[in-house]
Amino acid sequence: PYVIVCNHQASLDLMGMVEVIPDRCVPIAKKELMYMGTVGWACWLSGIIFIDRHRREDAIDVISQTARTMRRENVR
Repeated sequence: PYVIVCNHQASLDLMGMVEVIPDRCVPIAKKELMYMGTVGWACWLSGIIFIDRHRREDAIDVISQTARTMRRENVR
């Protein structure tokens, strides 16, 4: 398993990232994107994992659960 960290600065960067990330790679995004209308629906339907950056403990918990799942299922 591996993790790719990208710090995109604009919404157009996401389209470029989609082209270069490997298959079966699931992005993690800030929870605020979930409430952006059509963009939020598209992100939710594509399986993006949302984290709440304002609640540090919740964000750490979500990322820890994701890491445990990656190790348990040997997902890359």
